[in-house]
Amino acid sequence: MVVYFEKEYLRELYETGRTTDKKHRFQPDVAAKYRKRIKTLEDAARIEDLFAINSLSYEVLKGDKAGISSIRVNKQYRIEFKVSDNDVEPWVTVCNILELSNHYK
Repeated sequence: MVVYFEKEYLRELYETGRTTDKKHRFQPDVAAKYRKRIKTLEDAARIEDLFAINSLSYEVLKGDKAGISSIRVNKQYRIEFKVSDNDVEPWVTVCNILELSNHYK
């Protein structure tokens, strides 16, 4: 799949493993796992391929986050993204990396 990033810090975190945005700083192990998960998204031929990888805990969100899907980075963080399919190659837009303890605030 093709992966796009909604925010610059998400792209920067993937490409370099760190961000210059002081508001969005992550521990090195979280950044490394984030990069691995984005690579998993890129390597998937279609969104259904993600269902088979149990460690991702793929889910389609509901309520005010309807239309957004997520996968786990680890037990503490998840990546939220929107899925689009144009019949040629599906693509995802990464929206957020969210700490689960704060995601209901």
